[in-house]
Amino acid sequence: MAIRKRSSSPKPSKVAPESAGGPRPPEPVDPATLAEIFRRLRAANPEPRGELEHVDPYTLLVAVVLSAQSTDKGVNAATRELFRVADTPEKMLALGEERLRESIRTVNFHPTKARNIIALSKILVEEHGGVVPPARAVLESFPGVGRKSASVVLNIAFGEPTIAVDTHIFRVSNRIPLVVTKTADETQVALERVVPDEFKRHAHHWLILHGRYVCKARKPECWRCLIADLCRYEPKTPAPVAGESRARPR
Repeated sequence: MAIRKRSSSPKPSKVAPESAGGPRPPEPVDPATLAEIFRRLRAANPEPRGELEHVDPYTLLVAVVLSAQSTDKGVNAATRELFRVADTPEKMLALGEERLRESIRTVNFHPTKARNIIALSKILVEEHGGVVPPARAVLESFPGVGRKSASVVLNIAFGEPTIAVDTHIFRVSNRIPLVVTKTADETQVALERVVPDEFKRHAHHWLILHGRYVCKARKPECWRCLIADLCRYEPKTPAPVAGESRARPR
């Protein structure tokens, strides 16, 4: 019997191909170049970590649900206090939807997200002993959890070599390009097919951090990119002239 979705979630923003930024070459980089890109990313950050604050699979799941169309920074600001009082499904149900909604009021779409978190917490308690299961089909059946969210939980909480694709990863992957795709789902499938096994565990984090802090949407900082010589994106952004403000390297 098919697992049915139990509730609604905020409607995700559609990822358009043009968000990759600029004209794209018709073909992705060759396998040897792709491997070298990930070797450099790994050398610069051997143990990358996600920026959503959490202590276990359940708090990660809640944070991921809250992160839809919201920044990690904004989610962390809301969950620091929330997780002090409700860091298990049982405690979340005891907190209740109204108080949860108030606790996350600064997060986009907080009424819908509060409803989904209470609903998935109830499912976890009633059907899974209060434990988040490491199963994609089950995770994707929870309210507010889609393919990307499930992939993040599986990767970070359970160490599965999945590559969750958000707008940053979609943009970076199509700019270099590692792959040439039209949607986030297509990008995940394509990346998981071409990224060598030795890099899959952390590929999601390397790409998202690269997109968030270097290969930015409006103005990629090509002058400090460690894979600029391997990337086919043109024109490369020149370094700011003396006296211009620039983002501080992270």
